[in-house]
Amino acid sequence: MPDFSPTELAVPGFVALVLIEMIWARRRNPRAYEPKDTLTSLAFGLGSTVSGLLFGGAFLALFLWAWQFRLFDVPWSWWAFALCFVLDDLAYYWVHRFGHRVRWFWASHVNHHSSQHYNLSTALRQTWTGFLTLGFAFKLPLVLIGFHPGMIAICAGFNLIYQFWIHTEAIGRMPRWFEAVMNTPSHHRVHHATNPRYLDRNYAGVFIVWDRMFGTFEAEVDNEKIRYGIVKQLGSFNLLWAVFHEWIGIVQDMWRAPWGSKLGYLLREPGWTHDGSRETSDMIRQRWQERQGEQTKSVSTENPIAGEAEPA
Repeated sequence: MPDFSPTELAVPGFVALVLIEMIWARRRNPRAYEPKDTLTSLAFGLGSTVSGLLFGGAFLALFLWAWQFRLFDVPWSWWAFALCFVLDDLAYYWVHRFGHRVRWFWASHVNHHSSQHYNLSTALRQTWTGFLTLGFAFKLPLVLIGFHPGMIAICAGFNLIYQFWIHTEAIGRMPRWFEAVMNTPSHHRVHHATNPRYLDRNYAGVFIVWDRMFGTFEAEVDNEKIRYGIVKQLGSFNLLWAVFHEWIGIVQDMWRAPWGSKLGYLLREPGWTHDGSRETSDMIRQRWQERQGEQTKSVSTENPIAGEAEPA
């Protein structure tokens, strides 16, 4: 096993970039940082590090055990690292997508979305309870193909490092070719938004091409102000509530639900209820689209010329 952790080496860079962004925010966007919110994000990062130390070894041991059943012996070469990085990012896309579409996974991932601010410190809001979701299983196919668990861990570390810099409002758009292939601050702002048009979009880690391929891409619209956070905001800076509130909600919902609906509160999408008393992201987006259609129809009726197509 290589004794190399890219994320640990990147920590000083993370700190330096947060300080630089704070200086920028004081002059250009004073609302970007809120002291209590930033402290909560830092506490999230510390707790996540501790959680990783406690449970990471067990997952690595499991991967090493599974590696004995590999189909091939993938060498430690540059092309293998490149291929592993791409495939690891594809696996990340799917575990991230499940993190938004299955409440069991969302209970862990919601931590990352709990801030109503969007800055580099938000990137530190990593889960403490990821081990409960068993999301590591999405990367087991890479182990069984023959990629060494150490190689996968290194690639995952660089993936996490890449995602740090896209948590900012200080950068508008990157060059068009870059926006077409890579995940960027613009694309990831969409992912963190609660606006109906943006809900559950842009799951990519590094390569935005996965969202374009699988129909989950949404471009940022310049004339619509982004609202960050979660649909039902926490309304609190209490760290433990921020970490565990969704797990508590799952237990409460399952306790109260009829027997035939209990698993739905665990395995269905966030917001699902057996009686329709809450809304899922799909329901929110559909209602918004219907309202947009009604507004367009109203404008077309009031001004028939505006609704006519121009001649070819």
